[in-house]
This record gives sequence, structure tokens and C-alpha cells, in this order.
Amino acid sequence: MFSIHSEKFLETSIMDIIIPADKVAHVQIGNNLEHALLVLTKTGYTAIPVLDPFFRLHGLISTNLIMDSILGLERIEFERLEGMKVEEVMNKDIPRLLKTDQVMKALKLVINHSFVCVTDDDGVLEGIFTRRVILKHLHQHLRKMNK
Repeated sequence: MFSIHSEKFLETSIMDIIIPADKVAHVQIGNNLEHALLVLTKTGYTAIPVLDPFFRLHGLISTNLIMDSILGLERIEFERLEGMKVEEVMNKDIPRLLKTDQVMKALKLVINHSFVCVTDDDGVLEGIFTRRVILKHLHQHLRKMNK
């Protein structure tokens, strides 16, 4: 059985282990799908946050959502990319964390999502909480406990 005897790991602030918003690839709500696909392709990510000009989170856009939106009956209609906007196809129903939430809530969310956006009370993106970051933090904690 796996057990963590220290409360220190669970008491860690989400803000101490997120990737800050200024380092997170994103698109603006008014961008077209061509721009979003370019950002996704260049960064190598499969999904990124969609923000408004005030950096408030509105949803996520992914390669799958974009490809589904241009998939025709007989071919992929790439010419539609320029005319369609991100807000037309983005996923608005996404998990979110507030910067004041506990690590346990974040852990539960990253079971089914590779990352979760963290916002302030006004919806402004503070950063993202990723599986990679929490696993790295857990690994460091376990190494300290075993010394």
C-alpha cells in the first residue's frame, strides 16, 4: 500500500507548483482556427487555453476540436480554417481550479486531464496545473522522505 506520512505534500499551495500564465501557450477568443492550429502545431500541444483580451479564461481549443470542425463528408476542408473563429468550436465546459484551491482537488482533476487551468476569482488565468508538475513534486517529496 502506498502511503504518504507527511502532511507537507498535501499542504503545498497550488500557486507554488503551477506553470505561470506568462509561460503558457494560448490563443485569443477572436483568433481564427488557422491561427489556433498553427499555435498548437508549433508548440506541440494538443490543447491550449482560450483567453479574452483581459486574459480571462473562456475555454480550451484542441487539435481534435479543430479537425472535427473542418471534417467534411468526403475530405478535410482546410479552406474553412481561416473563416471560423476559435469561440465557435472551443470547449467551454472545462475543469478549473481557483488559485486558493487545495492540492487534493487538483490531484483529482488531473486524473482525467493532462492539465487544468488555474484562475483567480475574476477568471483571469494564473497558470496551469499539469500532471507532469505534480508527479515531479511528488517524486521530490518521496525522495526526501526516503533519505
